[in-house]
Amino acid sequence: MLRQLTSHSVEETIAFGRTLIELLAPPRLVLLHGELGAGKTTLVKGIAAAFGAAKEDQVTSPTFTLVHEYRGPQANLYHVDLYRIDTQRELDTLALDDLRSESSVLLIEWGDKFSRFVRERDIEISFERTGENDRRITVTE
Repeated sequence: MLRQLTSHSVEETIAFGRTLIELLAPPRLVLLHGELGAGKTTLVKGIAAAFGAAKEDQVTSPTFTLVHEYRGPQANLYHVDLYRIDTQRELDTLALDDLRSESSVLLIEWGDKFSRFVRERDIEISFERTGENDRRITVTE
């Protein structure tokens, strides 16, 4: 475990995302693990803001578009949601390998559905609900 926080609000989750900039220096493949509504996109808001890639209110869930790209001076962030992707063929159509570069950070929700990403990940960030508004966020290598 590298870091852990119990967040009590959206604001605390965003602020924690901002603190992860050094851990997420590119290139990185990051798995975001947690149930629906656990706070994964909220954390990405803080990460994107810290990298200067997007303002917090510009970051939205890629549930239907599958991949959102945020370009910043220090890194290109790709926020990926694989919730609706079930087969290797569907995954291949996203061409995620083409997004990987020395300046990229891939933040993948539901990546644990594909063993390849579990093997290749640099960091995993897990979200666990501990109360109505509380989340335990754990960052591991």
